[in-house]
Amino acid sequence: MNKHQAIYKTYPTVVTIRGNDAFDAQGNPVQYNEAAVQAYIDANAYKEQRAKAYPSFADQFDLLYHGGYDAWKAAIDAVKTQYPKV
Repeated sequence: MNKHQAIYKTYPTVVTIRGNDAFDAQGNPVQYNEAAVQAYIDANAYKEQRAKAYPSFADQFDLLYHGGYDAWKAAIDAVKTQYPKV
C-alpha cells in the first residue's frame, strides 16, 4: 500500500491528491496526519506480503487434492506465521 492509498482509506473525505496535498470534493485542502497515515500503512503491510506469498489458487487446489486439508492448512499457516498481523 502506498501513501496515497492510505490517505484515501484513513480520510474518506479526500477525493484528490496532488503531490502531498489532499483535497475534498469541493477542492478544499484536507489536512492529514502523516503519523496516522504511516501507522495505517504499517498495520496493513502484512496483507500485501501474504497475498504475494500465498500459493496460487491452482497450486492450493492441487495441494488439497494430493495432500489433503492438513497439507493445505500447513502451507497457509506457514505464510500467516511468516507475515503475522501487527
